Amino acid sequence: MKKRNDSKVTEFVLLGLSSSWELQLFLFLIFLLFYITIVLGNLLIMVTVRADAHLLQSPMYYFLGHLSFIDLCLVCVTVPKMLGDFLQQGKIISFSGCLAQIYFLHFLGASEMFLLTVMAYDRYVAICNPLHYLTVMNRQLCFRLVFACWCGGFIHSITQVTLVIQLPFCGPIELDNFYCDVPQVIKLACTDTYVVEVLMVSNSGLLSLVCFLVLLFSYAIILVTVRTRFHQGQSKALSTCASHLTVVSLIFVPCVFIYLRPFCSFSVDKVFSVFYTVITPMLNPLIYTLRNAEMKTAMKKLRK
Repeated sequence: MKKRNDSKVTEFVLLGLSSSWELQLFLFLIFLLFYITIVLGNLLIMVTVRADAHLLQSPMYYFLGHLSFIDLCLVCVTVPKMLGDFLQQGKIISFSGCLAQIYFLHFLGASEMFLLTVMAYDRYVAICNPLHYLTVMNRQLCFRLVFACWCGGFIHSITQVTLVIQLPFCGPIELDNFYCDVPQVIKLACTDTYVVEVLMVSNSGLLSLVCFLVLLFSYAIILVTVRTRFHQGQSKALSTCASHLTVVSLIFVPCVFIYLRPFCSFSVDKVFSVFYTVITPMLNPLIYTLRNAEMKTAMKKLRK
């Protein structure tokens, strides 16, 4: 208790992806390319949706624009810091900076999960009730759904940060990751964290699992409806569902693996973290544009 009262952690050391200087330089170039691709790809989608009147009036592309904005912000939470750490030996982050990373990571991540759930509902209405689609998914409802996604993400992230900030930290200070996240930070607390771990697994883990199951159930209903009711337009509907399911799997599978278990370390944790924070935001623009004829047509108009 005396040590806990006399010493207070003001910064953490990130162990990163590698300790080899040569490998770090190689990873710097790779992730710099990823970062540029993510920024340009998501900006392109946002600009295309805003510039095309037809896309802007479509609920699906309205949600897609917000998804690209979230991905753009999400990658800025972790990647710039990681790129800077690749070029220096001491990978240090302040305690307040660590809390900020946790807050924005969970705020944007939870908002994206809720938004993907809303997009699944949008596809359900569009495919299963096409005659009343624009009446049901009107602009006011779309705005309210997006606002609810942001509010849900805010409540989730505030809960995470509140639980972390109450813990005492007096050393060690090494985080076995390239960014601050709840599982690694909690393990450094100078107290028994079993109750906090249970609360956070119930929060983050169950949130990821429930949203994932709801999404799978929604797309299962859509696919069954398409196969039984419609003959024309099947390929377009199936293509749209396939692209959405790809994004859903890339986001939710790593989150379920990381958060829906006790906070113990596995060798593949960093791989899943890279998928969640880097690979998925990079693949989203490719998946939603290369498999979407309307987006490609709108981009051609924008280029001209």
